[in-house]
Amino acid sequence: MPIGLEDKAAIVAEVNETATRALSAVMADYRGVSVDNMTALRQQAREAGVHVRVIRNTLAKRAFQGTEFECLNEALLGPNILAFSLEDPGAGARVFKDFAKENDSFEIKALSIGGKMLPPEQIDVLAKLPTRDQALSILMSVMQAPITKLARTLNDVPGCVVRVLAAVRDQKQQDGQ
Repeated sequence: MPIGLEDKAAIVAEVNETATRALSAVMADYRGVSVDNMTALRQQAREAGVHVRVIRNTLAKRAFQGTEFECLNEALLGPNILAFSLEDPGAGARVFKDFAKENDSFEIKALSIGGKMLPPEQIDVLAKLPTRDQALSILMSVMQAPITKLARTLNDVPGCVVRVLAAVRDQKQQDGQ
């Protein structure tokens, strides 16, 4: 049954709104993947905060207009499934990468982050991006390192003085015996 014009407009508006909020997108060819596996993929994506959508290529091109994912238009060939990462830029890449390991027929076609299209070989780069919590902990450890080093250095000064005084005391005790 064909999709009506109002339904097409609603799909385009929904995908455009999602693409506007998304941090990254991953596109894959899902031909040959069973319905049960696709359901499992959608569930994993929901748990990771990733919006997954199957959309016709012509509607996707319209939905991408005015977003940083217009670069994906040239990769829109054949049936595609899109993963939009809304909270963590690497979440969609991690979900699709893990799913592709288990399903040989699932082929990652392209990815986009920051308005640039990356080839599918770069999936590891996007998948290895730290989550927000990991990035904050890395930042905090970098900010804390100089303070910790200063505290250790300042703590070493009295320790050095005590060791020198103990050595002088030991020397005097040896000379006095």
